[in-house]
Amino acid sequence: MTGGRDPARQRASLGLAMVVAAGVLWGTGGLVVTVLHERDALGAMTVSAWRMALAAVALVGFSAATSRLATVTTAFRRHPWTAALVGVGTATYQGLYFVSVLLVGVSVSTVVALGLAPVLATVWEKAVARRWPSAREIAVLAAALAGLVLISTTAAAEDAKVGDRPALGLVLAVAAGATYAATTVLGHRLAQEVDPVALTTCATLAGTVALLPFLLVAAVHGQPVLPSGPATAALLLYLGVGTMALSYGLLYAGLRTTSGAAATVATLVEPLSAALLAAVLLGERLTPLALVGGALILAAVLALRPSDERPAPA
Repeated sequence: MTGGRDPARQRASLGLAMVVAAGVLWGTGGLVVTVLHERDALGAMTVSAWRMALAAVALVGFSAATSRLATVTTAFRRHPWTAALVGVGTATYQGLYFVSVLLVGVSVSTVVALGLAPVLATVWEKAVARRWPSAREIAVLAAALAGLVLISTTAAAEDAKVGDRPALGLVLAVAAGATYAATTVLGHRLAQEVDPVALTTCATLAGTVALLPFLLVAAVHGQPVLPSGPATAALLLYLGVGTMALSYGLLYAGLRTTSGAAATVATLVEPLSAALLAAVLLGERLTPLALVGGALILAAVLALRPSDERPAPA
């Protein structure tokens, strides 16, 4: 290309950078949930409810401070069901993921959930387009499935401090990946029409409504609900503002100029950052076969990105 860079490609590159930044923030979420569970016995769904509620408060406050409340209201009036589905899907995904983290560990849960999502998204795209996958695409999907099998069969060899129900943790991680894929596809279409802050606020409010009952359930059963001190409160605040409000704002902003397929590839920085943090700070380790399985999943998903992909219109 001669002359200046193509503005459309520049926007697409910026969009991918935003999605990558969101993935890095998400990668710290599993670690924080594990720490909160170990030090304060907060359950996964309790943490999920706090995360979503704090994010909603932060987003509503930001929208008010930047005169966006009217935009938020308009977005919800025009797309009530889609915005609600994105929010409930996000809440469902994070709940499944956090429970999986406590049952099978940060590394395995994150690699399975985030590695599976782009594979499912690709299968969905082929089904909608009514096209059979090519031989190369079949090989990629086979590699991803082989990676999932390797991780599944070696999950029980995880560190002893990981939960004693790894099989259930893996099932929940797969369900989380499927939910994440569906929510990303749905959110990508809505992001083309709605301001990213307004979309994030609408979705987060809907997710908060879906998750708040879990706080009541935990309280009725005598489980810890409130933070025990400033450190716990700070971790919950980081989960809500950093790994929810800010990260999903970056995701939906990036989806305005980046295709859903590219976005799901870019979010693979989450399992990489999560696995590194889990190994360094939590002492988690993956067996050699599990490492091979994780490498197969990541390689397969990276290979799914089309080389001639065109960015979505701004």
